[in-house]
Amino acid sequence: MGKTLEEFAATCRRILSDEPGPPGREKVCALLKEMLKDKAFIAAHLGDDTPERKILYEDPELGFCILAHRYRTAKESQPHDHGPTWAIYGQALGETVMSDWALVEPASAAKPGKVRHVRSYTLKPGMAHVYNEGALHSPRRDGPTALIRIEGKNTETFRRLAYERV
Repeated sequence: MGKTLEEFAATCRRILSDEPGPPGREKVCALLKEMLKDKAFIAAHLGDDTPERKILYEDPELGFCILAHRYRTAKESQPHDHGPTWAIYGQALGETVMSDWALVEPASAAKPGKVRHVRSYTLKPGMAHVYNEGALHSPRRDGPTALIRIEGKNTETFRRLAYERV
């Protein structure tokens, strides 16, 4: 039997406490890839009743969140970053085409920034990817998908800037 959500969160907390920067996030990403292989974990947290965004765990000390996301139809997001924090996307079901973007013109509260497409790649079940602070990216889902995502801070608690494709 695999780890429970509580065990997974405790291991993430230990890693991020010991190494709060990008090397620690890469270790959490590797751990998430292992969790994505656990069919019982996926079934428990990404069932048919899972909404598009559900916080499974929010760390009271470090502030990171483990989220479940379930998309039933195709959906594409605009290029974005995670403001002052980072995120790790872990593909559980279906596929997500991710695009990376380069900053052309900075965003401000008054106007969107401009970005240029750099590359696209597909996240398949069992794959995970780290997006550090300022990493501009956009997901596209052409059909039903599910993922486990970890945010360094709950992105619903602050305003993020907008970006437009050029």
